[in-house]
Amino acid sequence: MISAEQNELITRVGRGTPAGTLLRHYWQPVALAEELRGPRPLRPVQLMGQHFVLFRDETGRLGLLDRDCPHRGADLAYGRLEGGGLRCAFHGWLFDASGQCLETPAEPAGSKLCTRIRQGAYPVVEKSGIVFAYIGEGEPPAFPAFDCFVAPDSHTFAFKGLWECNWLQALEVGMDPAHASFLHRFYEDEDTSESYGKQFRGASADSDMAITQVLREYDRPEIRAEAAPYGMRLTTLRTLSPEQTHVRVTNVVFPQAFVIPMSTEMTISQWHVPIDDHSCYWYAIFTSFTGPVDKAQMREQRLKTIELPDYTSRKNKRNQYGYNVEEQLNRTYTGMGEDINVHDQWACESMGSIQDRTREHLGTTDKGIMMYRRQLVKAIEAAQAGQPVPMRPTAEEAGALTGPPSVDGVAAADKADSYCADADLVRRQGSDWAGARLTAA
Repeated sequence: MISAEQNELITRVGRGTPAGTLLRHYWQPVALAEELRGPRPLRPVQLMGQHFVLFRDETGRLGLLDRDCPHRGADLAYGRLEGGGLRCAFHGWLFDASGQCLETPAEPAGSKLCTRIRQGAYPVVEKSGIVFAYIGEGEPPAFPAFDCFVAPDSHTFAFKGLWECNWLQALEVGMDPAHASFLHRFYEDEDTSESYGKQFRGASADSDMAITQVLREYDRPEIRAEAAPYGMRLTTLRTLSPEQTHVRVTNVVFPQAFVIPMSTEMTISQWHVPIDDHSCYWYAIFTSFTGPVDKAQMREQRLKTIELPDYTSRKNKRNQYGYNVEEQLNRTYTGMGEDINVHDQWACESMGSIQDRTREHLGTTDKGIMMYRRQLVKAIEAAQAGQPVPMRPTAEEAGALTGPPSVDGVAAADKADSYCADADLVRRQGSDWAGARLTAA
């Protein structure tokens, strides 16, 4: 357990808070690219308690501005997209994507007022279907050459969802390999050939054993946590027999993302992004190493549990997450359906909007969470002292940050330690886009 003061330090993200100051050193997802489609490509966004308006102008240029007009504070989210930018509906002041005021039409003819007005504006860039923004000071870091950012658009799919809890407890569920044997336990194994787009429903690599069976029958894993250039690598080992070991390797990308295997062909890169202290969005990029992603199927699957336009969960605390006692007795450990995102959402939201960590008692399986918190506190202290913080690569350094490798498969027991590197190389060699990168290197 930690003190109340320590819990405040690592959870609060408003402007000027220690953790908020740290997170503003990094690119943050603020919207899906699909949210800017249609006749009016504009939407209000909230990030770490600050309010912005995101838009795409007539030329296709992205802009992110402070939401309150610098004239008299009217809401720019109701503005007009015209004249090369965003025009406030109150008095017609016009701002381009850089924040420069282009026109103050109600002012007298010849007025130079617009040349002296700038609205707060922030760098934005679209990557693999997600719009990222940088709202910190100074120059933003370069994007690492991770698989999710370098794979062709045809081989990625992006989506998101809203959770009503603090970003940190949402992130920490991804550092807890042991929970999958319980929270995501299924009492029956489906046909693994029908598992496309579904996490924990396929077969492990180099095996025909369903992952659901592995998790259900081998619930005391050995967990190894080690620092990595991008943050942390977690290796989870389950001994299936004296001859075979199930190996699952996941990664935490500092400060608030993880990269995990979804299936033998796909990985998931997922961020937990604070809206404010009490809610967050998860943003995920699904990356395929084989053929193009069936984006229509992936989207249709997720819209069964996610409701637009705010990407809210159809199963939530207001309807008990769809809990069904008969299902809990016979089909799933939670009784909350088969979407593991719902399971995770329940677990994280049930802690309260900000988990009271003064009451927790961590165990051996929580070693990843303990390592991450040490990394987080160290980085917060560095940011407060004006010192360099981790994972802010230059363009040259970003090119060396590849992968990170993430696998789920069955290895010969004596090959378990090298299985991730070996399996990852085989997967890349068999991939058109990833194999081409190996050749170029």
